[in-house]
Amino acid sequence: MTIYEKILIEPVLSEKANALREEGKYVFKVDPAATKIQIKEAVRKLFNVHPIACTVMVVGGKPKRQRNRAGYTASWKKAIIRLQKNEKIGIFEGV
Repeated sequence: MTIYEKILIEPVLSEKANALREEGKYVFKVDPAATKIQIKEAVRKLFNVHPIACTVMVVGGKPKRQRNRAGYTASWKKAIIRLQKNEKIGIFEGV
């Protein structure tokens, strides 16, 4: 496993992410310690595309209850990658 595979944990598949994909933006769950520059470089190397911009945000944990015990789900870091026109990432397109 390369360092780039450790930065991008998994793609985010949701209705909002599908709507963003039509605009040329792709959403990934990323390593909490990764920077924007590292994320863009990982996308460039793993998928052979040219990212233009990277927006990063931390998604806070949600309150949950299990057997009368209150707690929170884990927080995680999300990155939205914008690609150049006419470029696509194959894992999202089923290729």
